[in-house]
Amino acid sequence: MPKELTQIPKDDFTRLFTDDIPLFDTRSPTEFEQGAFPHTDSLPLMSDKERELIGTCYKNKGQDKAIALGHDLVQGKIKEQRLAKWLEFIKKHPDGALYCFRGGLRSQITQQWIFETSGINYPRIKGGYKALRRFLIDETDRIMAKVTPIVIGGQTGCGKTLLLDKLHNKIDLEGLANHRGSAFGSTTTAQPTQINFENNLAIQLIKQQNQTLLTFEDEGSNVGMVHIPQCIQVKTSMAELILLDATVEERLKVSMDAYVIDMRRDFIVQDSENGFDNFANYWLKSLEKIQKRLGLERYKVMLTLVNDALSLYKEQGDSTGFHPVVKELLVGYYDPMYNYQIQKKMDRVVFKGSADEVLAYLNDKSIY
Repeated sequence: MPKELTQIPKDDFTRLFTDDIPLFDTRSPTEFEQGAFPHTDSLPLMSDKERELIGTCYKNKGQDKAIALGHDLVQGKIKEQRLAKWLEFIKKHPDGALYCFRGGLRSQITQQWIFETSGINYPRIKGGYKALRRFLIDETDRIMAKVTPIVIGGQTGCGKTLLLDKLHNKIDLEGLANHRGSAFGSTTTAQPTQINFENNLAIQLIKQQNQTLLTFEDEGSNVGMVHIPQCIQVKTSMAELILLDATVEERLKVSMDAYVIDMRRDFIVQDSENGFDNFANYWLKSLEKIQKRLGLERYKVMLTLVNDALSLYKEQGDSTGFHPVVKELLVGYYDPMYNYQIQKKMDRVVFKGSADEVLAYLNDKSIY
């Protein structure tokens, strides 16, 4: 038996994330849901209820009594079942590691039980989740301080995300946030928690940290419900700005695909029975979000158009009823807001052109 079971120190944290090392989290399910890391499974030592009981015992009777209660609660078949899941994970991921909140008792006990059962010295993260989380926050600040961002802007529907998808040196904030950054920007799945968004963002920055230039899409302080870290907001707000230009027809095509055709398909794939109703609800709720800005009369007109478009699409499979809706939103609603905002940023604009022209410009800067 080794004198001390293996720990992974902070010096190795970069490798964990750049190499997508599989991890398993021994914290309770609720802790995991609040925030974890990519390529991580929730394989708790204790359930939420067990953790609550042990926490109460620790508070009232001290650590020794709490540890004893923990061993009483997690023994016999319960212990065997949890060990079986840990060993199954280890068999699939022999190069992985485990952690708890601070690298303390939960991960130590898990590691010890694994060794006693299998002889496998499976490493645990020194400092646990808290150390990994602190590392990612610090890395976000450090990397953003040294990279030069370039920001892609343009009118709604001009294809900024499609262009970003063609680049290597980029950070896709909307992709990480699972949101397209507008009243109609939600997807068929929930956004990540703020902590998970920040963790995933930091990992992408770590993977791109050797790049001198990084491309971002022009965003506000939030993407949907998640907040962009201050260091990124500050740096991108001063960065060179490239404007992607597209015709109304091109923007209509991109927006119809994203917000109508693809959204309907995704809702139906997710729930074949209620998919179209969920799609309709998405449109009606999104329109309601901008009712105040539209004004009551304009909102009523748009609501009629949306309901007619939904009926046509549901009954005949014809999406063209959305053309006037999407066009009015682009030209009548989003463009005036964009024109107002972009005037404040014109001193930062270094290039404006079509997608091909922007790609050629970025290629000259060794970004594309």
